[in-house]
Amino acid sequence: MPGVDFEALRAGDRRTLAQAITLLESTRDADRRAAEELLHRAMPHTGNSIRIGISGAPGVGKSTFIEALGNRATACGHRIAVLTVDPSSSLGGGSILGDKTRMQTLSANARAFIRPSPSGAMLGGVAPRTFDAMLACEAAGYDYIVVETVGVGQSEISVAAMTDIFLLLVMPAAGDELQGIKRGIMELADIVVVNKADGDLTKAAHAAAAELRHALQLLQPRIANWQVPVVLASAIENDGIDAVREKIAAYRDVLEADGGLDNRRRAQAREWLWRETGEQLLAALKNDAKVAQAVDELLRQVGEGELAASVAAAKLVALFIHAKREAKP
Repeated sequence: MPGVDFEALRAGDRRTLAQAITLLESTRDADRRAAEELLHRAMPHTGNSIRIGISGAPGVGKSTFIEALGNRATACGHRIAVLTVDPSSSLGGGSILGDKTRMQTLSANARAFIRPSPSGAMLGGVAPRTFDAMLACEAAGYDYIVVETVGVGQSEISVAAMTDIFLLLVMPAAGDELQGIKRGIMELADIVVVNKADGDLTKAAHAAAAELRHALQLLQPRIANWQVPVVLASAIENDGIDAVREKIAAYRDVLEADGGLDNRRRAQAREWLWRETGEQLLAALKNDAKVAQAVDELLRQVGEGELAASVAAAKLVALFIHAKREAKP
């Protein structure tokens, strides 16, 4: 893979940014070395954005909402990068451009960049290099970074652990359906948006917002001096989008007031260090020749109930460490 023109990246060239993220996502040894050099050069130019995680159940209208938010943000002078994760591309090799084709207006916006990436085997609903991709986008001058999760569940925890603000989209729904929203997800939310608050769903949206506000009063916000707001919005009618942007800016101000933003980002970087360490150690273990010789038999023993998985794992790790010690000159 050719090297990335760093000056073109700093100038905000979208094609170069796409090449940079492709390089960051590569698992080839030569590319990993080039990726490390790219990140080393990029680091002094990162951190000057607002990082927004957006999630919600399938059908809530995440793509339409992100497009409306992005178009409004760019109209106000911002540059927005949207990082979406497509789980299908890790299965049958299908297209990873679903979100890009759904956001056709934003895709054509010169001040916007949309990057769908395969989730691969990464747990948590994010792509293996999402955090690095955010850094590349910041180095390219994007000051609004949106990370859209695959769905609901573990993905919220992962995205909340790498962004400044976690925004949860919910549908207008009856009380029983709202009760189905997991408490843990609600506790992660910094802003809740009731989307599709239009037409026949308007009345239901207002009722849902009232119930959510009541429920959120019983939960502990993630930071002091912030009561999680519930905003009504219609992405299709472009209604409530500015209200969401105002809440995002207000939350950012509260977070920055006592150094909370810097502290959160330091904690996130440290957490990502351990996550990356685990991923890279697992990859190295799987690629080790001696581990490969033993793994089939251990898998058979675990599958047949002859050996506990934890014991087999300990054997693999011990074998890997021994092989590395033997390899030393």
